[in-house]
Amino acid sequence: MKDFQYDLPQHLRQPVDAALKDWQANKKTARLWQGDKSLWTSDDEDKWLGWLHVVEEEVQQLQQLNGIAAAAVTGGFTHVLLLGMGGSSLCPEVLKMTFGKIPGHPELHVLDSTDPAQVKRLENEIDLAKTLFIVASKSGSTLEPNIFKQYFFDRVQKAVGKEKAGQQFIAITDPGSKMQQVAERDGFRNIFFGVPSIGGRYSALSNFGMVPAAVMGVDLKRFLDRTRQMTRACSTDTEQNPGAKLGVILGTLGNLGRNKVTIITSPGIHDLGAWLEQLIAESTGKQGKGLVPVDREILGPPAVYGEDRVFAYLRLASDPDLDQRAKVDALRKAGQAVVEIELADTYDLGQEFFRWEIATAVAGSILKINPFNQPDVEASKIVTRQLTEEYEKAGRLPAENPLLEGNGIKLFTDERNATNLKKLAGNDHSLTGLLRAHLGQLGAGDYLALLAYVEMNSGHEDRLQRMRHAVRDRKHVATCLGFGPRFLHSTGQAYKGGPNTGVFLQITCDDAVELPVPGQKYTFGIVKAAQARGDFQVLADRKRLALRVHLPADVNSGLARLEQLLMDALR
Repeated sequence: MKDFQYDLPQHLRQPVDAALKDWQANKKTARLWQGDKSLWTSDDEDKWLGWLHVVEEEVQQLQQLNGIAAAAVTGGFTHVLLLGMGGSSLCPEVLKMTFGKIPGHPELHVLDSTDPAQVKRLENEIDLAKTLFIVASKSGSTLEPNIFKQYFFDRVQKAVGKEKAGQQFIAITDPGSKMQQVAERDGFRNIFFGVPSIGGRYSALSNFGMVPAAVMGVDLKRFLDRTRQMTRACSTDTEQNPGAKLGVILGTLGNLGRNKVTIITSPGIHDLGAWLEQLIAESTGKQGKGLVPVDREILGPPAVYGEDRVFAYLRLASDPDLDQRAKVDALRKAGQAVVEIELADTYDLGQEFFRWEIATAVAGSILKINPFNQPDVEASKIVTRQLTEEYEKAGRLPAENPLLEGNGIKLFTDERNATNLKKLAGNDHSLTGLLRAHLGQLGAGDYLALLAYVEMNSGHEDRLQRMRHAVRDRKHVATCLGFGPRFLHSTGQAYKGGPNTGVFLQITCDDAVELPVPGQKYTFGIVKAAQARGDFQVLADRKRLALRVHLPADVNSGLARLEQLLMDALR
């Protein structure tokens, strides 16, 4: 397809060409479509390939999808609130951020955070009596969608009465799940089923993505017809295959140390990077290997980048950004590895979902990992569950001892890292000194990840973006920014199971707003705190370099103080 091109310096082009010839000669693309698990690790990969055929299945049920879209309009719903995490929420979020409010249809909102301020803000943006809720959970047992459902079902019952509440809820879940049982018990309007052979992060083109798309008013026939063009192109030989070719490039360069896949998107499709983050990180980041996606880094001059990058530029032809294009051209001329993909318009999104799913499966084969499991995600869930259960029994979380406290900010780390940081800091054991020591561990080929368990809003993001870019420009390393707990269902797998080259700065806070979870002793704030602690404990268990900064309830002033400390530490 003419929408795909790549530019590589000669020393990288040779191994990529060799890998492309290997895939072509050994008919590996055909073997992928046939479900040959020996392409990967000969584990259970053949049981997770339902996504290869799901587009045709969605086309067959267009009438049903259009029916729920029409019912949302005739039912008088002004808003749709999707309650989900990871693979259940990221595709709908991309669609919302790309298509916006479509005239004549309800406006889609997405909740994928246990931060109580964020939950409350979303509640305040909708009319409870005129909102259709979509509870999306593949397993039906994921903590966050279940407590979101408990909270909003309780609120809707109080707004419209117990007998009517169920008609404002839809479930998307795999057959036989706990969520299906809850939906049937509570009289949900509809239950749409997932496909058991499709993992969450490969589910964008299944009901998990297409039901919200239908309800918000996306023209699904046009969307799916466009996507079918890509599915057909990706079933051809590797030489002509836009997905397989991309995967060969990413996998080969990843094995050569260029494992920071830096995503650049046109402004009109800026949120696509959030979906790509999960697909790439959770699929490839394991067994000490993997590709680390870098999303929303503002492009800098070539001098701030090392030799560990591959730049993936997704360009929207209908809405070009000339400044962005010029910066990509500068990277290309400087000898960086650049892949460029052109989307004709926003209805090409489905094509990119499928192209990158194929590419990720192919890259996984070259990296010699199973791209369909997530062995390190469950670890932090287990610790979170232990902490929330302890809270239910004792009424409090276990006490913690900070490494240092000052100006309302507390630093925490594990014993191993505490000893190391004090040694590196020399005589300066101040907040600035310890932060300088932590960041000083960044070297060539490493990356910084800011893991922020605070409300995801533009003000907080602006400050965190300034921090990450200051580190990139000073240290010449890749930087990542994730909001918790959503990144736990996304990049968290790569941070814990991928290459041990990350330096992590986790940011937590006291909560100015608190919300109860109906039927539980714990609150949303307690769940978020337990998730952050669980995340940090697993990073420590995996011997990752992690430091936690705890801010006061005034998060804006806390982040401003942290930004100043970080800038001082970089001087």
